[in-house]
Amino acid sequence: MKDFFTRHGLKVAGVIVGAIGGYLYYYFVGCGTGSCPITSNPWRMTIYGAVLGLLIFDIFKKEEGKRKEIKNGK
Repeated sequence: MKDFFTRHGLKVAGVIVGAIGGYLYYYFVGCGTGSCPITSNPWRMTIYGAVLGLLIFDIFKKEEGKRKEIKNGK
């Protein structure tokens, strides 16, 4: 379990932060009329935020293979 979090800790953090952000967006901004397909439902907005958080936090992962190639001059 510890190995999982050392390898995927940034992704897990992205999902958690995104889910919280998605719910906060629903709560404070949301859709007052209920006609918005994503922001009118708290579950959909939370899942949407979690996916966005995962994608955004995944940008910051380290690429070990590419760094070794650059150092070796390949």
